[in-house]
Amino acid sequence: MVSPGVSRVAVIGAGTMGHGIAQVAAMAGYETVLC
Repeated sequence: MVSPGVSRVAVIGAGTMGHGIAQVAAMAGYETVLC
């Protein structure tokens, strides 16, 4: 089985950790959605 890889990231929650995770993912070049 071959995985196509990750191209998008969705982070649920913009609390203490959520916004930091979304920022790191966006800065790494992933299409990022923060809900």
